[in-house]
Amino acid sequence: MLRLRPEAAAVGEGRAGRSSAGPPSPAPVWTADGGGRNLPPMTDIPGIDCDVHPALPDLATLLPYLPPYWREQVTVRGIDGLDLSSYPLGAPVSARADWRIPGGKPGSDLGTLRRHVLDGFGARAAILHCLYGIPALFNRHFASALATALNDWIAAEWLDPEPRFRASIVVAPQDPAGAAEEIGRRAADPRFVQVLLLAAGDAPLGHAQYWPILQAAERHGLPIGIHAGSTARHATSSNGWPSYHFEDVVLRAHPFQAQLLSLVHEGAFAKFPRLRIVLIESGFTWLPNFLWRANKTWRGVRAEVPWVDRPPAELIRQHVRITLQPGDAPPDPAAMERVLEQIGADHMLLFATDYPHWHFDGDDPWPPGIPDRLRRRIALDNPLATYPGLQEVMA
Repeated sequence: MLRLRPEAAAVGEGRAGRSSAGPPSPAPVWTADGGGRNLPPMTDIPGIDCDVHPALPDLATLLPYLPPYWREQVTVRGIDGLDLSSYPLGAPVSARADWRIPGGKPGSDLGTLRRHVLDGFGARAAILHCLYGIPALFNRHFASALATALNDWIAAEWLDPEPRFRASIVVAPQDPAGAAEEIGRRAADPRFVQVLLLAAGDAPLGHAQYWPILQAAERHGLPIGIHAGSTARHATSSNGWPSYHFEDVVLRAHPFQAQLLSLVHEGAFAKFPRLRIVLIESGFTWLPNFLWRANKTWRGVRAEVPWVDRPPAELIRQHVRITLQPGDAPPDPAAMERVLEQIGADHMLLFATDYPHWHFDGDDPWPPGIPDRLRRRIALDNPLATYPGLQEVMA
């Protein structure tokens, strides 16, 4: 279970974070009921897992969902899989040992995933993010066709059988116009609650080439989830390609930092003031230092970006949320509380197990040091405020 405690704070309890990066926003701008009011306490209701990964068994699974032309292309060309190199199937970090499936990919069986996430951790609902190599394709037409097929598959084979599941919309960022159309199609289905992009792609997401995607997400009231992962177009290190997967994993915070700087300084939040961003599997203990440095630098060079009319930390606290795993927890619980206070985590963090990726052992998904007074907010109130589409499943 998520261990939501009856004595946990009501919405809004807890000290506001303070740091030299500037004070956090006095209250979250997203409210759970959309009308500027917090929801009543629901301490007896388990929380919402905001990062769960169903796996596509193989590309052949999508053939019934593809148009005839692309079905033939996949068959004739012998394309058998597009799994991301960011998550090697055999790597221990890609799946906890007791969550693996004999003879199949971790996360590929609905019954097993339901048993582990919904029953095992007691989540009332879970948001599914299917990570696949669609953003890495050079053929944008093929990428868009696969994205549509994958969303159809998720709807038919995961959302239809299990009403507690919600999902992110998979899009092809190399085809921004097509991605915007796909967002519009899926927005009519309230079970799709977010748009999914990778943290490391062809270019930073604040660039104007991606604005059709940002605009469509804002128009339909959907957050954009930026998930750890790479198209492998560019080296994962600013010094070139590393030798080991270990280095790739540790360096995953860097693309998220680049994306935040891009969204702020390219003016995405000024252009799309209702845009919401969720960083998924980014870690979060790096954020205080990043905010301080961003603010300090902005004061010296802000004439270059006059549309950034507030300190970057203030914009990030307003527009950005972050999933809980991986926790990157300091060994001292008191140090974790200081980190949370500095980033304003009362409203920024969203509960997530990142199933089946291996970030913890046993049945307690909370990183050490998360104070009890914040757990109900992280597990329930913040997800409800971030994802309006979750209201129905909680009714």
